[in-house]
Amino acid sequence: MLITESKHFIIADDHPLFRAALQQAVSSLAPDCTIREAESLSGLQDELEDSGKADLILLDLNMPGANGFSGLIFIRSHYPHIPVVVVSACEDANVMRQAIEYEAAGYIAKSSSLDDISTALQFVLDGNIYLPEKARQHVYAIQPKDKDLAERLASLTPQQFRVLSMMTEGMLNKQIAYDLTVSEATVKAHVTAIFRKLGVRTRTQAVIAVQALDIERSDTNQTIA
Repeated sequence: MLITESKHFIIADDHPLFRAALQQAVSSLAPDCTIREAESLSGLQDELEDSGKADLILLDLNMPGANGFSGLIFIRSHYPHIPVVVVSACEDANVMRQAIEYEAAGYIAKSSSLDDISTALQFVLDGNIYLPEKARQHVYAIQPKDKDLAERLASLTPQQFRVLSMMTEGMLNKQIAYDLTVSEATVKAHVTAIFRKLGVRTRTQAVIAVQALDIERSDTNQTIA
C-alpha cells in the first residue's frame, strides 16, 4: 500500500550504492516523500539539528563517527519522537534483539530484497516493531554493564558526543577544535565533562568504554556492521 501523505526520511549510511537502494525502497513506498542523506554520524547530527524533522531514520550501525550502537543510543536519547530502523549487514539474532533493547523501531538486514525492505518500513510506520523472522522468537537480556554504559552515553550533549566520536577516531584536541571551529580550551572542557559522565579518568578509558559497543562480542560471535 502506497503512502500518499508527505513523509520525511533520513538515510544514514556511508555506502552510496546502498543509500541509493534504500532510496528506491522508500520512494516505492512513499512517492511524495522527502529523503535526506547522511554518510556519517556527524552528518546525521547536522541534518537533525538543522530541522529536527523526520518521520523515520534508517541507520547503519557502522559508519564514520559511530561505534556500533552508539549512534542509535544517541539519537533515541535526544530525538525520542523519531523512530529509528537499523539497517545492517549483521544478521546475528542477538544483535537484532539488542538493537530493539536500545529502542530501535526495527532491524532490517542489508541482504533483504527491496520488497522486503518496503514491507518492513510500512510495518514500522504503522506503529509496529519489525524484526526478521530469525530474531522474532529469540530472547536477549541486555547486560547491566551495557545498560549502564548506554545511560551514561545518552547523558552526553550533542557536542560532547561529537567530541567523543572524534576521540574514538584518534583525533587530538587540537584537531577536534579545528574541525568544530571552537577553541582548544572548549574541547578540553568537553573532554572533562565526558570523563565525568562516562565514569572514566583518561582518554584511553573513554575510548575503550564507547568501543565496547562496537567490538566483536563473545555472545554474538560477529562484528557489528
